[in-house]
Amino acid sequence: MNAPAELKYSEEHTWVRVDGNRAYVGITDFAQAELGEIVFVELPAVGSSVEFGEPFGSVESVKTVSELYAPVSGTVVEVNPALEGSPELINSSPFGDGWMIAVEVSNPAELDKLWSAEKYAETYSE
Repeated sequence: MNAPAELKYSEEHTWVRVDGNRAYVGITDFAQAELGEIVFVELPAVGSSVEFGEPFGSVESVKTVSELYAPVSGTVVEVNPALEGSPELINSSPFGDGWMIAVEVSNPAELDKLWSAEKYAETYSE
């Protein structure tokens, strides 16, 4: 399982890359593999608020539709524009070009609730 060590992970299969007070969010390699081919993604608009543990959007694959749960609270400051026309980037590059949103973090203490790559990989290894 691919779980880059520099990222933090939620139990709901999202990852976070922290850059100052900004958190970039996407879904894990494990999640995209379980979902299969992703054909559509619904994400919040810039300026929207997201709350830790609450749904912020959804991904649709050829198998199912799954809600996305926010790993941090804050305000959406950026949405990956490439996903609108190419949602399959989530499959091909879940930790790179397939990132979803950037959030201005309102409660940095929530980051301490997220898992290390080691814990995530141990929990979800097959």
